[in-house]
Amino acid sequence: MIYFDNSATTQTLPEAAERACFAMTRDFYNPAAAYGAAFSVEKSVTEARSFAASLLGASPAEIIYTSGGTESNNAAVFGTLRGVRGKKTIVTTAIEHPSVFETVNTAAKMFNADILYAPLLPDGTVDIDRLSEVLSPETSLVSIMHVNNELGGINDLDRIAAKVRALSPNAVIHSDGVQAFMKVRTKKLPVDLYSVSAHKLHAPKGVGFLYVRTGVRFAGGQIGGGQERNLRSGTTNVPGILGFDTALQVYRSNEAAWHEKMLRVKTRLYRNLVTLPDVLLNGPSVEIGAPHILNLSFLGVRGEVLMHALEHYGVLVSTGSACSAKKQGKNRILNAVGISGARQEGAIRFSFCPFNTEEEADTAANVIESQLRLLRKYQRR
Repeated sequence: MIYFDNSATTQTLPEAAERACFAMTRDFYNPAAAYGAAFSVEKSVTEARSFAASLLGASPAEIIYTSGGTESNNAAVFGTLRGVRGKKTIVTTAIEHPSVFETVNTAAKMFNADILYAPLLPDGTVDIDRLSEVLSPETSLVSIMHVNNELGGINDLDRIAAKVRALSPNAVIHSDGVQAFMKVRTKKLPVDLYSVSAHKLHAPKGVGFLYVRTGVRFAGGQIGGGQERNLRSGTTNVPGILGFDTALQVYRSNEAAWHEKMLRVKTRLYRNLVTLPDVLLNGPSVEIGAPHILNLSFLGVRGEVLMHALEHYGVLVSTGSACSAKKQGKNRILNAVGISGARQEGAIRFSFCPFNTEEEADTAANVIESQLRLLRKYQRR
């Protein structure tokens, strides 16, 4: 099997799974308990939090563990708006992941807030030169993703944050970093809130974190027993956190080599496929986009049909976000950047991990070429 759908989820590293298993079967204690074994577990979680923080140039107190990217994004939106008095205005983009896009729409109704959408460039990034069109001193929340999960466009958070600070000094800035963390180099986050999910990084599902900058206006997420400094209640997911920690340790040790390898595989597949008739690139150029995401349109065939044809030969890809895979209708992301008609219908997303190979790219390209030839023949009848 050739798995080119790593933006949907990744295979858990054996060492991460082993550490999570140990925490479930041996170190299974609740770190909030008051006996020695629990203190030992709490220490392990504290060490994991410190390491995660160091990867973002943050302090451990700024890392709030959650159940993953969706909860982090929900908490960022609702936790910010609950702390705002008076009229609320949200600035976001039309190509956010559903866990931001739908959350913002729901929050706007709940808080009677206005939503303004930042202008976009064709590659799926924010047009920073025009961002001022939607910013004002009344802006309460700006939520703009770091890397688009379907097109691979990388937003320049430093420039975006600088413009927001200048024109909307009271705004809280959030970024969905689920597809960016550890895959796009970030020395120091310029935003106030940043969402991360573990299962995109070869760690277990069901865990992630929200970076919350010290001093930012944030009312927190889940209410309950007061875990996570009263900002997110719920029994600490020790197996998930420690499995995540192990995956991050491995990723950090191989970061540069793994970035280079993913880019090599992406480039190899692109060069193989772009020579075929009627194959178009969606999103940024291969060199400047995220190293693990490639979106191509195969004109003359429906993406869903091609996806299932490839699955028959053991090549797994997607037509877009896994969270939207079973929804009918047009692709909101592609629509927003002007990709429509046959080009939208024929779009396929390939997403890579450090364990994919250039040989897999060659094999997949051969399968795609043969299936394209067959499907186009029947499509044109």
